[in-house]
Amino acid sequence: MSQTSARSRSRSAARLAAVQALYQQEMEQTPLPMLLHEFHHHRLGATIEEVEYADAEVDFFDDVVSGVHARTDEIDTLIAGKLSKDWALERLDKPMRQILRAGAYELLARIDVPTGSVISEYVDVAKAFYDRKQAAFVNGILDAIAKAVRH
Repeated sequence: MSQTSARSRSRSAARLAAVQALYQQEMEQTPLPMLLHEFHHHRLGATIEEVEYADAEVDFFDDVVSGVHARTDEIDTLIAGKLSKDWALERLDKPMRQILRAGAYELLARIDVPTGSVISEYVDVAKAFYDRKQAAFVNGILDAIAKAVRH
């Protein structure tokens, strides 16, 4: 396996884990240091209830989770601005909000990651939770955010 594909899989795992961690934080109000510690020591690379958590790029995971946590208001405003006028961010279910938040964070803060990679990765994360229609929704919202924040 090439280093590039191993890194790609590791980042994909980090993104999925980040969405799961952000979801857990919203549901349980877990303090950020405790949340990161739990994922570092008990989730990333582990097998829980027969679900294997792939080895994830820990620094990338930490950046996405911490970045979304630090910039939630800014990110939520950005996402809300791309939703149709009759649709509030609060109406999105919690996993969808976390997918969009993580993707928007990367588009804002991780200019080292190509726009197309960010969007396609979070479309893939959406497919882990939803059907094609919701994955297309993620694609559309993140594409609109990318056009607004990346020139």
